[in-house]
Formats: sequence, C-alpha cells, structure tokens
Amino acid sequence: MPPAMANPRPSNSNSVHAKLPIPALVIALTLPTAVGAQTLESNFRTTGPGVVAAFEPQRMVLQTSSAVIYDGRKEAIYGVVVSPQGDILTKASELQNIKKLAITVDRKKFTEVTIVAIDPTWDVAHLKVVATDLVPVVYAPTSAVPQGTWVVANGATSLTRRRALAGIVSAKIREVPPAGGAILGVTLKQDPKEGDSPLELVEVQEKSGSEEAGLQAGDVITAINDQPVKTREDIAKALKDAKAGARIQVTYRRKGKSTTVEVRLMAREQMADQLSRNDQMSGEFSKRRSGFPRILQHDILGASSVVGGPLLDLDGRCLGMNIARATRAESFAIPVEDLKTIATRMLADAKNNAAQEKPATPVSPEGDSTENPERKTYPID
Repeated sequence: MPPAMANPRPSNSNSVHAKLPIPALVIALTLPTAVGAQTLESNFRTTGPGVVAAFEPQRMVLQTSSAVIYDGRKEAIYGVVVSPQGDILTKASELQNIKKLAITVDRKKFTEVTIVAIDPTWDVAHLKVVATDLVPVVYAPTSAVPQGTWVVANGATSLTRRRALAGIVSAKIREVPPAGGAILGVTLKQDPKEGDSPLELVEVQEKSGSEEAGLQAGDVITAINDQPVKTREDIAKALKDAKAGARIQVTYRRKGKSTTVEVRLMAREQMADQLSRNDQMSGEFSKRRSGFPRILQHDILGASSVVGGPLLDLDGRCLGMNIARATRAESFAIPVEDLKTIATRMLADAKNNAAQEKPATPVSPEGDSTENPERKTYPID
C-alpha cells in the first residue's frame, strides 16, 4: 500500500487536487493476502486504515469545506460550504428534530446559526453563520463521470478531525420519483450543452406508457397537461400528485413539429420504502430518500447522519451533495450542475431578501432592544 501523499492545507485560493496512486490501491484491494484466501485483509477493506490513509488529500478537503451540524453536542448531519461568508447547504428534512443547532467547520464552532430558506423540491436547506474566511468547495466541471469512478464522502467525525469514506459511482444519473408515485418512463439528457433543452429524451423505457404513445429519443417535452415545462423541476411538480396508471397529456417537439399524445404513467419498479430483509438489517436510512429530480448514485455506506456533505472526486472537487442513504447498497447525491444552480439561486434570494428587510431594531440606552421580534422559521416538510 503506498503511503498517503503530503498535501498543503487548502485555502480560498488553494484547494486539494492531488491525484492518488489508485492503480496500486485497486491491486491491493483485489489481491488476496494468501493463496486460497477468501476474505480481504482488514487493512485493505474500504474502511480499513490503509485505504482510508490513501484518501488523505480528499479528507483534507472535507476537513475545511464540509460542515458538521450538531444537535447540542450530538453530531446530526453534514453540510457543504458554498461561500467564504458562512453560507452552507444541507439536507432540510434532517433538521426538523434538531433542538439546539450548532455548526463546526474545520475547528471553528458556530452556535449562532440561521435557517435562511428551504427548497422542498430538492430537500435542501440554506444555513448561515457569521464568517468571512470559510473555504468553499471547488465544483467539478461535470457530474457525468463513468460508472466505477472513485468518490469520497464524510464518515464519522472526532472532535477535531474528519474521516473519509471511499466508494464508486454505481449507476447513471437519473430521476428518483416520490415513493409510490408515478413516472413517465423516460431518461432526460444528463448534461445538455448551451442552447440544448434539458428536457430532450435520450432513452424511452421499453413497455412504458411513453413508448406506447410513440415518444422517441431526441424528442423534447414542452408541456404536460397543457402546462409549459422547461426544467426537470417543472416535470417533477407536474407529476407530484399523479398516480401510476393515470393518463396525462404530453406535448413534445420532434424535428420542429409539435405533437400532443396521451401517456400512461408507470409505477416505480421498486420503491425505496419496500426494503428487503438485508436492507432492514443493515442500518438506518434517510427519512426522505425519494422524490428528487436528479441523483448521482454511489455505494458509500454509512448511517443517515452522513448525508448533507459534499461528494468529492479524486481531485478534491465537489461532484455533488449527498442527499440520501436510500438502501443497503445505494446512496444518492445531488449532481454538481443542479447543486450549483440551487446554491446560486438560494444565495441570490437571501441577498435580495436582506436588501428588502427593514433596518435593524434600535437598541435602548439600557442595552435592550425596543422590540423583541420572534425568529422567523421555515417549514421543513
């Protein structure tokens, strides 16, 4: 096993981008320790000290650019640092039972935390702490990486040190509809180029209502039930309350011609809530693990508390935000393209809202404010 590579401490202008000797690591992971051995030596398992040490450069990124979110002294979930000014994104539904919210970034602890806003479509919360020098994640250029690509995420955390867990991308980017909900049975373009529609079909599932209706790869969906749709989120909202077997009107464009057809919605083949016996025995899953417009699936395992933080590639760049532990072998992350859009929108909304707020409440000579406004709260569900 090669020694961990030395790496400088990241700063706002210096993030970790050190390549790991992965071929050697893969050999170590695949070779048995002795002829006829049936199990891998513990040091070389994905959670073993030898493997964990090999991902030290990525662990340093987690140390500085992921947030540990606490309920009092108890570690609850993680977050993604998205600005030096204290803006952090995390999984919203996991916040609802936290009574005493606090955050640690690297070794700095913040006890004054504001829940700025909630995005219910993606289950993302925007948190804010008072800071000026946090180290935000560096976004990867694309989440469209091959299956089998190495990825790294937060594991358990000590008082001062993050722990890295490694795994691989295990499936193509796709939609995860609400459990028990209905889907069109199509795959949309993952990474559309400038000028292309994000609602262009790249695949139509066999025996689906969409195939029955004549939809084909290359078609662009433009409306559902006469309501224009331009984004994946629009489609998710249009199908939010639909049931499997229902028929809807889908308008699409093919070679410049617009056509409307009736499409029978299909049920999701295996709902995440219908867990196998192995799944039931393998630990706790996220309260919300379905109903996402797009997810990047990987096989990093851990308790539901490890969600909310960044998913890194081997260059230490953020491929997305971990949003759910779904089953025994599946974890979901919001792809980086969507994460960037969410972060940009939520930070802009916060800035606009702050500009429209009234001036700060005046303080009396005795030091007490003349008003005692209640803290604004936002629904998590």
